[in-house]
Amino acid sequence: MKFIHTADWQIGRLFSSFDPEDALPLAEARLAAVERLAALACTHEVDAVLVAGDVFDAQTVSERTIRRMFNAMAGFSGPWVLISGNHDAALAESVWTRAQRLGAVPAHVHLALRPEPLLLEACRTAILPAPLSQRHTYGDSTAWFDAAETPAGWLRLGLAHGSVQGILAESMVDATNPIASDRAARARLDYLALGDWHGGKRIEARCWYSGTPEPDRFKANDSGQALLVEIDAPGAEPRVQAMRTAQFDWLEMSASLRVASDLDGLLQRLETLPAHTVLSLQLEGQLALDLHQRLSAALAVLRGRLRHLSVEASALSLAPTDEDIATLQADGYLAEVIAELRELGAAGTAPSSEEPGEAEIAREALALLTATLAQRRTELSS
Repeated sequence: MKFIHTADWQIGRLFSSFDPEDALPLAEARLAAVERLAALACTHEVDAVLVAGDVFDAQTVSERTIRRMFNAMAGFSGPWVLISGNHDAALAESVWTRAQRLGAVPAHVHLALRPEPLLLEACRTAILPAPLSQRHTYGDSTAWFDAAETPAGWLRLGLAHGSVQGILAESMVDATNPIASDRAARARLDYLALGDWHGGKRIEARCWYSGTPEPDRFKANDSGQALLVEIDAPGAEPRVQAMRTAQFDWLEMSASLRVASDLDGLLQRLETLPAHTVLSLQLEGQLALDLHQRLSAALAVLRGRLRHLSVEASALSLAPTDEDIATLQADGYLAEVIAELRELGAAGTAPSSEEPGEAEIAREALALLTATLAQRRTELSS
């Protein structure tokens, strides 16, 4: 038996926190990942593809999205076995019932939406599914596996969506939808394919999370992959190989900037990033006016090159030098304001309270005024 284990496709996710020009390609990438899974299934000549829940991101996805998702599976004509997860639970009326009414489900796609064995005779394999019938459950939906009867001499594969108890921190997964950590052994499973945690993880030799095939968050957890699993015979230990499926790399970076060499180092790191990067950049520190302008120009170029760039720079301040201020050649009233702000800013530091002190406010005002005047000079000169 050779199969692909995948989960958490989240088809229909909107990425509403992103700009529309970035959100749409990220949503499309999730459908493209299904097409890549179909191609991998053909390349590796697998017997089946097992999808451990959260195929759809929500019950309310459009009819077009439903049809496109099933169409994306057309590249592999062998059996696909899908269960429902917490995002697409098998309610009395759900995305699954809509798909069936639409006639969108191909004949080779098995919707395992009830806790009963699904027999794949061609590969002598019994699939024990644990579909979620509601978003949050507090009982173990895999408990029925233990007593489930399957044909003698056939492989027993479990397919479930939830949180393995005592293994993953609650901050990583929902505390609900629990799964016993020893379920594979208790139920005599040759393999337990899990979904819910969007990263890849080995629980034990016969129990794995595959991770989502297309990353959707800034977390280094082996996402963007699927698992190729081979089992020689009932009772044999599975051989599991991770296969990359991601189109985009999601990356978090941080930097502390104070001098030119700090900025040089950051820009060198940023230049090495490939165009398919989704980057979250956190900056802190203080920069002189020329370095701050250089950073702004570099980030503008980077926004045009990467798939997405978000910058959190609230902890990065402009600290204009005497030379910066002199270069502005401010006179008259502006010169008086700048002199007063410099005097107030040098008078002391902010008191230790949540409210900024007068000196801190003056320094921030001076930085804003300097940046505004510098930008105006640049615009006029161009």
